[in-house]
Amino acid sequence: MRRPLLEALSADPDHPPVLLIDELDRADDEFEAFLLEFLSDFQITIPEIGVVAASTPPVVILTSNRTRELHEALKRRCLYHWVEHPDLEREVAIARVRLPEAPEGLLRQVCEFVQELRWLDLYRVPGVGETLDWAQSLDALGESGVSPAAADLTLGALLKTREDLHRVRDQALGRFADRGAGQG
Repeated sequence: MRRPLLEALSADPDHPPVLLIDELDRADDEFEAFLLEFLSDFQITIPEIGVVAASTPPVVILTSNRTRELHEALKRRCLYHWVEHPDLEREVAIARVRLPEAPEGLLRQVCEFVQELRWLDLYRVPGVGETLDWAQSLDALGESGVSPAAADLTLGALLKTREDLHRVRDQALGRFADRGAGQG
C-alpha cells in the first residue's frame, strides 16, 4: 500500500511534496529507526520490492510535543526550531478566526487567563488548541466572560491532569476571575 512516506518518495520531481510527520514522539522506536533511512538517503528499502528512492527529496517537517526524547541519530538529521506559544494579541486573533460566533470579551478573557497559566509550574502547559476548546466550552454554556463557576465547570477542556486542575484552582482561578469581574 502506498502510504504518505512512499508517496513522498514517488512524487513529481518538479513539485517536491511537503511531508508532515506530526507528534513523532508518540511513535514507537521501530518507526523512528525506519525514519533514519528515509531522512538519511530519502529512500525506503522494501524487502519484497527493493529500494524506492526519491528523485527529488521531499521537504519533511517533524513535530514533537516532548512527551519523550527522540533518538540522537534522528535529531542529527533535522534542523531544530522551537515554536513559542503566541503572545496575547496573536492568540486572541487566532481565537477570533476559529470561533467567530463567540463573544469578543470571552475570547479575550480566556486568552488572558491561559497566558497567565503558562507561567505556572504545570505538568502540561495548555496550547492554543486547549485555549480554543475552553473558549468553545464556555461559549456553549452561554458565557460572555470567564466567571469562577463556569470556569470551574469547564477547566477540564483546558487542563489535562488532575494535578494541574488542583494547582490552577488553588493558585489562579479565584484571583483571575475576581480581577475579570472587576473589569466588566
